[in-house]
Amino acid sequence: MKRVTKIIIGVVAALVVVVAAFIALSIYFMMRGPDLTRYESLKDPKISTAQNQKMIVVAAKGDPNVAGEKAFGLLFRMYFKMKDTPKGPNQPAPRARWPVALDTPKTEWVGLYAMPVPETTTELPQYEAAPELKVSLTTWEYGEVAEILYFGPYDKEQPTVTRLMEFIKAQGYETIGAHEEEYLKGPTMFSKGDPEKYVTIIRYRVKKTEQT
Repeated sequence: MKRVTKIIIGVVAALVVVVAAFIALSIYFMMRGPDLTRYESLKDPKISTAQNQKMIVVAAKGDPNVAGEKAFGLLFRMYFKMKDTPKGPNQPAPRARWPVALDTPKTEWVGLYAMPVPETTTELPQYEAAPELKVSLTTWEYGEVAEILYFGPYDKEQPTVTRLMEFIKAQGYETIGAHEEEYLKGPTMFSKGDPEKYVTIIRYRVKKTEQT
């Protein structure tokens, strides 16, 4: 019996080490930052077509500086429990959608914090979450999108958002759906890093404006 117990403890310990290694490796790649040559075209606003994407989503209400930390913490823990999700250099960047107007007081913001998962994903791993965090597995619709690359802290991105909005209008489009951000480089679970070096894709779903 003691021998069986030791084996079980050894297996559990090995699994903990593997998960910790995956998390450490992913954090390393997130801190190092992306290969920005892939995103050169987004230094200026651009309209393109994107495929729908299955996502694991944690919804949280409140100031993103507080609610976001809790939501992303739960999101990453669940993501790393899933067997078929890419880890390390192939790990996708986290995203968030904001379905309320950005001039709403931050205490009233609703954030949909998300990670892309394989299309074959059909169920979530077991988890424990605070009552204010709502978890779901869903598909985010895309289609035509307008995007721009932003460098810097999140609280100073408004001029870039305005630039993107002006571009959308000039191209004869209008936005549909929520403001979305994809965090190519930002804070990790252990460090906020240097906000001046954050790299974010700002994105909106768009459609052609109806002519009157």
